[in-house]
Amino acid sequence: MAAGPFVGRLLADFGAEVLKVEQAEGDPVRDYGRRFEGKSLYSASIMRNKRNISLNLREVAGQDLVRRMIPKCDFVIENFRPETLERWGLGYEDLRDINPGIIMIRVSGFGQTGPYSGRAGYGIVAEAVSGLRHITGDPDRPPSRVAIPLTDYIGGLFGAYGALAALAHREKTGEGQCVDTALYESAFSVTEPFVPQYEKTGEAGMRAGPRLPGNAPNNLYRGKDGLYVQVTAGNDRIFKRMAEVMGQPELAKDERFATHAVRWQHVDELDGIISTWAAAIDSKEIEDRLNEAGVPSARIYTMAEVYEDPHFAARDMLVHVPSAELGDVTLAGVVPKLSATPGDVRWAGRRPGQDTRAVLRELCDLDDVELSRLEADGIIYCADQLPAAAAAE
Repeated sequence: MAAGPFVGRLLADFGAEVLKVEQAEGDPVRDYGRRFEGKSLYSASIMRNKRNISLNLREVAGQDLVRRMIPKCDFVIENFRPETLERWGLGYEDLRDINPGIIMIRVSGFGQTGPYSGRAGYGIVAEAVSGLRHITGDPDRPPSRVAIPLTDYIGGLFGAYGALAALAHREKTGEGQCVDTALYESAFSVTEPFVPQYEKTGEAGMRAGPRLPGNAPNNLYRGKDGLYVQVTAGNDRIFKRMAEVMGQPELAKDERFATHAVRWQHVDELDGIISTWAAAIDSKEIEDRLNEAGVPSARIYTMAEVYEDPHFAARDMLVHVPSAELGDVTLAGVVPKLSATPGDVRWAGRRPGQDTRAVLRELCDLDDVELSRLEADGIIYCADQLPAAAAAE
């Protein structure tokens, strides 16, 4: 639902012309998250910078429209269960016959091959199989989750990375290729420390709550005001600075805490000492004292703190963009920051079918009579055109 659209969003942020293909009623991603005046807020972000067209891909005439567009396209991003496009005659081999340079980014739960390839799999299901879910949360509670489709985003990042790697190859050879991005593999790839650990020691890893296994102090500490501060001081030099900020420089020489290796062996004792110190100070003061001394730390931000923070503003991480449906809307900024070719958010996500007529005129050379016939036959959907001022990019 989110991984494929996120691949397109990433490419669109850096100038790719991305055509979002939806059914007339809109993509399921429009039903995710909160709505404002009946409009999807999430789609305003994940569909940003894209032109939206609506085709009925279950009909041969709709499939033919895709084939007519393919010679003018560089990438095809698809997020269906494997074999879906093949049943429509739109698989990679089919499209490669039309455009040998086409690059298809395929994002699915379990990949295009293997015994699980046909399984339905949202990102969170793939996350469970990957082992990532097993190590997320507190050790005395069931595995937890992040309150966003995290594995879809990880998979989307790998999909976009694969797309650009394939593009680099095509620039050298003229050959396109298929980028097979499995969500479970994307999530599994970030569990890499535990892979050799299990093979050599038999230890599978376990949930550690806010701690980072093997690194101490690296935890949340509660201030006097009841708010938490994340402190990461596992490096010996950094821990020495932290001990001095705490007014307990002797901790850095204590045989229980003097080195990285022994601190983890005595992590409960160390966390207890730091928690006692932190409990007497407000969270903002803890953060300020530690950062001034070069000890990485931060309060746990909510979105309210993000909106108020000057660093987010200075780095253009909250951008105000035009939206035909919402008026101006604030979206997350572009990542990463490129010095020569920075990305840009030009408009928020549009309505289903808002650009159908314009795109099919450009890429398929259809005239208004043909477009009207296709719309009457239910092959395409064209949203009412907006006044020029409202539709301006």
